[in-house]
Amino acid sequence: MLHTDPGIARLLLKDEIEQFLYHEAEILDNRRFEDWLDLLEEDIRYWMPISRNVKFGESEREYTREGLDISWFDEGKDTLTRRVKQILTGVHWAEEPLSRICHTVSNIQVTEAIPSVSEATQVNVKCRFLIYRNRVQTETDFLVGKREDVLRKVDGQWKIARRKVILDQNVLLAKNLTVFF
Repeated sequence: MLHTDPGIARLLLKDEIEQFLYHEAEILDNRRFEDWLDLLEEDIRYWMPISRNVKFGESEREYTREGLDISWFDEGKDTLTRRVKQILTGVHWAEEPLSRICHTVSNIQVTEAIPSVSEATQVNVKCRFLIYRNRVQTETDFLVGKREDVLRKVDGQWKIARRKVILDQNVLLAKNLTVFF
C-alpha cells in the first residue's frame, strides 16, 4: 500500500482494518469458528480483565492487571482452538443448541501503524463492540465494551496477534462467556 499522500494512505489503511474487523464479526455471527481461528496469530494473547468499582482518583485499579491478577479469560491459540473444538462437538453444555449472536463493531481507530501508515505490517487498533446473544427461548445477553487489538500482516493478510477486551460491567450478567469477542 504505497501512497505519496499520507492522508489517503491513512484512510486506505483505516478502511482495510475496518473491513477486516467487519469480516471477523460476520464469520463469528455465522458460527464459522474454524475460519475465525485462521484469523488468529499462533502467538495470540486473548485477554479480558475484570472490572472493579473504585473510588474517584483510583482509575489505575479499575481493571485487574495483566499477568498479576485474575481475569475473565487469558488465552492463547491452543486454548481457543480447544474451545472451538468443544463447541463443535454438539455436546457443549452452554452452547447446545448454539446461541444466535450478532456482533456490532464501531468507533474503529488505528492508533499506531508500524513501520508507517503506507507500509504497515502491524497496527494497534481500538474499537467498541456490542454483542447480542440469544439462547434457547428466553436467554438474552448484551455484552458491551471496548477492544484493544494488535493486528499483524502475514502473507498479505491481517491476523489478530493480541486482543484485550474490556467489558463495561463489573458483574457478569450473562450465565457464561462462551461467545468470542
